[in-house]
Parts: sequence; C-alpha cells; structure tokens
Amino acid sequence: MPNKDQNDESRDGNMPDLGDAIDILTFSQILEMDDSEDDREFSKSIVYGFFEQAEETFDKMDSALKSRDLDELYRLGHFLKGSSATVGLTKVKDSCEKIQRYGKKENVDGTPEPDEDLCLSRIKTTLSTVKSEYADAEKTLKNFFNST
Repeated sequence: MPNKDQNDESRDGNMPDLGDAIDILTFSQILEMDDSEDDREFSKSIVYGFFEQAEETFDKMDSALKSRDLDELYRLGHFLKGSSATVGLTKVKDSCEKIQRYGKKENVDGTPEPDEDLCLSRIKTTLSTVKSEYADAEKTLKNFFNST
C-alpha cells in the first residue's frame, strides 16, 4: 500500500486541504474540539485569538528590533514559536525558531554568533519572511472558517 502524504489525508473528506503552511494533523486536533462541524465557534475562537496575539507580537518585535533588544527578540520569538506550533502554522513556527536563535546570538544550527549586528540583520530579514508566511496562513484559515 503506498504511503499517503498529509495532503492526500486531507482529501479523504474529514480534513480540509490547507496547503503546506498549516500542519493539518495539528489543526485537525483543534477542529475536533468543536461541538459540530456546522458550528466551528470553539476552533474559530482559538485561531482568531492566535491572530490577535500574533499581530501584537509582531508589533513588539518591530519595536524590539528598532531598539536592538536581542533578549526581547529571543523571548518574543520563543513565545510566537510555541503559539504558532499549537495552531499548526509550521512555517511561522520554523521562522520564529530562527528569530529565537538569532536573539540568543546563535546561528540556526545553535553555534554561537557573537556579531550582534549580524544577528539583528538576520532577524530583520526573518521577521519580514515570517510576516509573509503568517499573512498566507491567516488568509487560508480565514477562508476556511468563512466557508464552514
């Protein structure tokens, strides 16, 4: 029997096809908490709460980047990594892990990087990327909830 990938599983009918920005297995666990498929109020409140939290965190990241506060960028990257993982936003989670490492003055592989300017430059680039990844995932999830 051939192996199924996540997108094949999502086409079985029970799980939506949300592309590669969202881990369908994680997201489906949130959907399972709804009272019914017709009423997605619980999962919608979780996801929309995450949207508010992410927007606030991005604002704080922008401020921390302007003030060159690597410790705060580390903390915010760690925070958003965890909450995006909970919702299933894989790309956002991975980018936040990079921000977390750079804020800790590390390279992506965890080796020390003493050059603060380089770390800040990497955070600036990664923050731009993660905002784009977030916008794509937000659009996908809003379309999902508006179609249910």
